Amino acid sequence: FFKDRHYLDKEWDQYFSVGCGAGNAVFPLIATYPDVFVYACDFSQRAVNLVKAHKEFNETRVSAFVCDLTSDDLGKHISPASVDVVTMIFVLSAVSPEKMPLVLQNIKKVLKPNGYVLFRDYAVGDLAQERFSTKDQQISENFYVRGDGTRAFYFSNEFLTSLFKEQGLDAEELGLCCKQVENRARELVMNRRWVQAVFRYSDNVNYSPSSEALSKSDLCCQENIKPKADAEHIKDFVVDMSEGMAVEMFGALTNDTEVIEIELGGCDIKIKVLSKEYQHTCKSTGLMLWESARLMAAILARNPSIVAGKRVLELGAGCGGICSMVAVRSASIMVATDGDRTALELLNQNIISNLRPPFLTKLVIKKLEWGNRDDIDAIKAMNNKGFEVIIGTDVTYIPDAILPLFSTARELISSNKSAEKDQAPALILCHIFRRVDEPSLLSAASRYGFRLVDKWAKGSPNNESQSLISSWFPENNFEEHIPTSALNIMYFQLD
Repeated sequence: FFKDRHYLDKEWDQYFSVGCGAGNAVFPLIATYPDVFVYACDFSQRAVNLVKAHKEFNETRVSAFVCDLTSDDLGKHISPASVDVVTMIFVLSAVSPEKMPLVLQNIKKVLKPNGYVLFRDYAVGDLAQERFSTKDQQISENFYVRGDGTRAFYFSNEFLTSLFKEQGLDAEELGLCCKQVENRARELVMNRRWVQAVFRYSDNVNYSPSSEALSKSDLCCQENIKPKADAEHIKDFVVDMSEGMAVEMFGALTNDTEVIEIELGGCDIKIKVLSKEYQHTCKSTGLMLWESARLMAAILARNPSIVAGKRVLELGAGCGGICSMVAVRSASIMVATDGDRTALELLNQNIISNLRPPFLTKLVIKKLEWGNRDDIDAIKAMNNKGFEVIIGTDVTYIPDAILPLFSTARELISSNKSAEKDQAPALILCHIFRRVDEPSLLSAASRYGFRLVDKWAKGSPNNESQSLISSWFPENNFEEHIPTSALNIMYFQLD
């Protein structure tokens, strides 16, 4: 997208792609410039493996490695002051603001004097930021957490200029890129805003700007532009990106789902979810796979006795429904619910593609908005005995939804109290504490007749469990099923 800027047209020797992903910026570079050498790093080992598995990968042209730029020393992989151009495309926004200077200090070590950093990332006022603000996902000023646990920061020109200036990187260009992106299939109009900049590392060396240097006013700000999906629109740009990056940079909307593969209890489950590049601009949190669902599904796969022969209800199953797909193999009745119709449509597709009779016919999908009388009565009509196990994963992040959550669970849970403690009807919540803390949850639970019987928190002394939940975890390593140390499990029963 640095079209006609000539920064990539000069006879540079070495490039460095920060956050290289699968190499969608790397391989067009080496194809276009036969004499260039490209360093490529990413935080993800999987991404680096994809780069190395690419048919165009050649160790004489590309060096790909895993690196956490906030803590690892780049000097172990790249010689000091050896890189001509660094690209940072939608990378820095994933880093906590307090750690951003560490990233730039690391990059500065390997950048030549008068070398360039080509930058593009999210700008303050982007639609995604507005959506975050309505979902209580703010961590600090202009910094948010997505549903999948990744982070997103939104840059103002002032913050960005100051951040780079403090590290000796002067802005050669700085501007705002605006586009109004229309997704006709989903009837959405999205106002996207990105900041684009070119920084130069001066290193106190005398420097005279090239005649090719462009003024700040030369950068585009395109309002009310509908995206083009044709190939010519992409060809105008020097670097050909992946579909996801094309959305971020050009607004070219492609297939908005991706497939996630999960192995649970010897079964391979493939589910469609909303692609990550769309998740932070989507109002529905049910179109993604949450970390808590992965953990709870793994627990159910290893401990089928939790639901064996019981009537089971999942609240807020979302489009994935992996807990329901595991539980249905042991439960007598399995009902997966969500309040979002789009999530339910995708959930239905995922269930059909993963389950076979008799499990396919036993798993029932129902719409359920917490507190909605018609929805609650419809579920009661199909099961008037109540549910012996109710499961909810990451359903506690919106403060206003907590009381309706427990109210609905109270109406739908079985009232049978005669069973033993570990067999009595239970409400099991697995989540990361975000905007609702534990005391608030306990207060709401108590209001509707629930008491906390056991709880578990990764990393806490003895995991705080009173043996019931801890018995679900094997003595051997279960770490691969715990995607984040912030997860908690709360086990409620009726008073």
